[in-house]
Amino acid sequence: MGRDLTGAAASAALARGNLGALAFTLSTAVPGIHSAAIEGGELVVRTSRARLIGLMEMLRDDPRYACEQMMDLCGVDYPERAERFEVVYNLLSVSHNHRIRVVVTTDETSPVPSVHLLWPSATWWERECYDLFGVLFSGQPDLRRILTDYGFEGHPLRKDFPLTGYVEMRYDEDRRQVVYEPVKLTQDFRNFDFESPWEGILTLPGDEKAHETRQGLKLPR
Repeated sequence: MGRDLTGAAASAALARGNLGALAFTLSTAVPGIHSAAIEGGELVVRTSRARLIGLMEMLRDDPRYACEQMMDLCGVDYPERAERFEVVYNLLSVSHNHRIRVVVTTDETSPVPSVHLLWPSATWWERECYDLFGVLFSGQPDLRRILTDYGFEGHPLRKDFPLTGYVEMRYDEDRRQVVYEPVKLTQDFRNFDFESPWEGILTLPGDEKAHETRQGLKLPR
C-alpha cells in the first residue's frame, strides 16, 4: 500500500513538473500569451481573441501539447469589468493525460472566433454560451439558442439578469398554445400544523430518548 501511495505521489509530482514546463514554454516562447501558470493544480493559459485560433491550433497539433479533445466551453460574467465575460475552454490530451484551460475575455458586442473547425463539438458549447451569456462567436454558422425558448428575452446567466426572470411560460389549455405572462410570485398564507410529526416536535412512539436528548428533559421512569 505504501509503495502504491509513493508511486501515485511520484506520478502526480511528475505531472505537475510537466505542466510547469509547458507553462514556462507558453509564457516565454509563444506570442500573444498574457499569462500561463499553474492554478489549482491545472495549467491555465490566458490570451487575446486575436491570438485564440493560432494558439488553439498549436495546442491541438503540437505533439508537446496534443490536446485532441475540447471537453467543454463555458462563460463567466464579471459585470464590473469593461470586458465582462470570460470564455473558458477546457482541453484534454488523451496522449499525455493532461488538461489545459484557455481563457479569453470579451464584452457584449465583440465576437470571439469560433473553434468549431478545430473541434466540431464546439458548436454545441458556443451555442450554450451565446444562449446563457449572450457571447457572440464569429464564424459560427449555427449560432442559435439551445436551452431557452426561441422567443426568450435576455441571457439568464448574466449577473444582472433578474433571479425571477421577466416572463413565465405555460401551456394554455383553452387557447391550446404556449403563452407568456409576467412573472407573479404570490404565495398563499400557509397554515402550519405544528402537531404534524413532519413539522412539529411531537414525539413518536419509540422516539422518547431522542426527544429527551433534544429537549434536555428527564422523562419519568
